[in-house]
Amino acid sequence: MRFGAAGFDGQLARIAAPGHATYIRAMMMLKKLRALFAAALLALPLPAVAKGNDADPALWVVKDADTTIYLFGTIHVLKPGLTWFDDGVKTAFDASDDLVLEMIQPPAAEMQGIVLKAGFTTEGKTLPEKLAAPDRAAYLKALSGFGLPANALDRADPWLAATQLSLIPVMKSGYDTSNGPETVLSAAAKAAGKKVIGLETAEQQIGYFDTLPETLQIAFLNSTVKDLPEVNKSLAGMVDDWSAGKPERLGKTLNEGMRDTPEIGRVLLTDRNIRWADWIGTRMQQPGTVFVAVGAGHLAGKDSVIAQLKRHKLKAVRVKY
Repeated sequence: MRFGAAGFDGQLARIAAPGHATYIRAMMMLKKLRALFAAALLALPLPAVAKGNDADPALWVVKDADTTIYLFGTIHVLKPGLTWFDDGVKTAFDASDDLVLEMIQPPAAEMQGIVLKAGFTTEGKTLPEKLAAPDRAAYLKALSGFGLPANALDRADPWLAATQLSLIPVMKSGYDTSNGPETVLSAAAKAAGKKVIGLETAEQQIGYFDTLPETLQIAFLNSTVKDLPEVNKSLAGMVDDWSAGKPERLGKTLNEGMRDTPEIGRVLLTDRNIRWADWIGTRMQQPGTVFVAVGAGHLAGKDSVIAQLKRHKLKAVRVKY
């Protein structure tokens, strides 16, 4: 559920190049969309959040004579008050020279430009017009249920509408990326002067969704709308399994939706796991200690990064702590 050297000014120049008026309309749409979602979220009461919960998520290590690579699975959003950055995880992080994440989060303005460029269109059919009648009715009902007008996402690509809709119940329940491991680890790395490396760029991650054929994007949106009532229940179960260090159960939950659309599973999961395992295999040729933190779903199952390491004759061992 998640969504540069050129900088934000460069992004704007490229977006505006096809036509200044088109760019202005798109920018106005994005600002309006952000305001609508902010209003919807502010209208939803947040439940009380338990404090002081201890979590012991799974951690693995791959090592040889002079290289150690820790593998840590993350949940990208968490509620405040969950204690996980201690014990074995903190020990492994402190011992590491570098932090490796799926991507280094760009500044908000730069990310806005990336999403604006990839996720909106000003021509052709509106999003509701692209949906079959029953799917359109379910989609419009979801918007209404969140207090959003029927045209709120008219010019969004289906993948962007899906990701935005899925965020509303998550944010309503008190989850936040600022409490997620990536944010916490990045801040700790900066404070400790550790190098931070991204396996991918923001453009790449957005591109995985944006380059999907529209038929698959629509299937993704329809599936998201169908699952909205269960989002919080599913996420709570994932956080429980993550906290208890049960990667296989977590991976099954995270990845089971991929079976419905295996083409999406290949792009978003399997192919990336292969590339990341290749990166680890190459990095093992250099001495040092590295802490790799990627989404927990990438470290569980038959196609996981851990499984792909076997092609490099490497074995990841679970760290007991």
